[in-house]
Amino acid sequence: MQMQHTHVCAAIDIGSNTIRVVVARCKPTDLDILATDEAMVRISESVNIDGKISPEKRDQTIAILHKFKALAEEYNAHPILAVATEAIRRATNKDEFLASIRDQTGLVVHIIEGDAEAMLTFYGATYELANESGVPTRIAVMDLGGGSMELILAKNLRVTWHTTIAIGSGWIHDRYLLTDPPTAEDVATAQAFLKTYIQGLHIKRFPPLLIATGGSANSLLLLAQRAFGLPTEHKVLTRDDLIRCEGLLYALPTKDIAQRYQLEPKRVRILRAGVLIICALLERFKLNELRISPQGIREGVLLAYAHSGERWLQAAQQSTMDVAVAHDSKTTIEPVVTDIPETFAQAGQRTIWERVQKMHNWHDEVLKNEDIEAVHKMRVASRRLRAALDAYKPICNPKAFKKVYRSVKKTADVLGEARDTDVMIANLQARLTNMPEEEAQAGIRWLQDRLSSYRQQQQKILESHLQNFDEDALKQQLADCFTEERKHHGKG
Repeated sequence: MQMQHTHVCAAIDIGSNTIRVVVARCKPTDLDILATDEAMVRISESVNIDGKISPEKRDQTIAILHKFKALAEEYNAHPILAVATEAIRRATNKDEFLASIRDQTGLVVHIIEGDAEAMLTFYGATYELANESGVPTRIAVMDLGGGSMELILAKNLRVTWHTTIAIGSGWIHDRYLLTDPPTAEDVATAQAFLKTYIQGLHIKRFPPLLIATGGSANSLLLLAQRAFGLPTEHKVLTRDDLIRCEGLLYALPTKDIAQRYQLEPKRVRILRAGVLIICALLERFKLNELRISPQGIREGVLLAYAHSGERWLQAAQQSTMDVAVAHDSKTTIEPVVTDIPETFAQAGQRTIWERVQKMHNWHDEVLKNEDIEAVHKMRVASRRLRAALDAYKPICNPKAFKKVYRSVKKTADVLGEARDTDVMIANLQARLTNMPEEEAQAGIRWLQDRLSSYRQQQQKILESHLQNFDEDALKQQLADCFTEERKHHGKG
């Protein structure tokens, strides 16, 4: 039953990077924010290492929750609602973690799935738009967290599509950006991964307005304000602003940036990954700017509670076709039958199948050994397939994925040996034509002969590998990979 009166509630979000609290007077369509606080713990750091929340991260979390509970109680907030997202979802010891929190703080933490997370984030990030003029009919909201990113599309403030993408700023940082500052090579590798990953989002008509929420988006806005003099009331970042932030973040060590712009060092490190993800998304959908919202899932939880009372979580977990939107309690989310994009999982399946086929298209040409460019083309196709597998690993069954990845990597390695030798032989031939001295030419020819013999050996190895390469077995392994996806990502 919808709550008509206003009273004070609190919501706590235990995220992959940061734990946040908001205390507010709540109505179904509006919030009067009384207090906020946050602390960066980086729970995902330990989860990314061994799949578990470490005792240190657990103790830090409990200490912060005691503090946030006390803040809520200062305002006589009731209830205090708590949710946890991606890193806790993935942790193998999440039940023990939540039990420890309950025993030591009295707080009951709800682990919410990606669908509910996307809906609650949308509520929180957009509720103020109902009172604004000039808002486009179609908008998008992205919530960039430490362990995942939610992307939501809406029309007339009604959600039409959403997906959860299992990458976040903490995940990218821990996988690619380990030096301080990161090397140019590491940055390029991360960018190539993100480009491949985000290309899989096939959305025909991306909305003209993108609203970003989450710690990385808001910290980038703060950095731009402090470093480049943007007005504090300014809530928009252009691509130029982001490029300037990117240059600054990768030019200086963490300590220098943190001291100069009064930012937490742990936040600076994560920002390097956050700006790469945001820039990749803007480039993919040809956007020149994005709007930053300080509100997000916490505010969405409070609006959902004000709207649905004790059933707030059940309401948020329902299909996007059924959940009542907090902006207008009398309307429900309606399906949009035009321009419905693929889910991320659907795009992953399609992309991987396409790249398997493109790689196999060169199979017979390589075996003929008539054109060295065939080896090059098949090698490029195999590397692109590996990039797609890296990008879409989260939607795959882990055990089946390992088999596929080993098979593709072996093919890429064998092709690489042959291709690298072809390149060396071609380079020597080019040098030979520019060498007037007969003695030097003799040395080059000797090396060419040795490389040609080695290349013939590699051709035999390559032919043996490709003749034993079972395309049907690979396709079956891929089908096994996607069995897990259908189970966990079928809702898109």
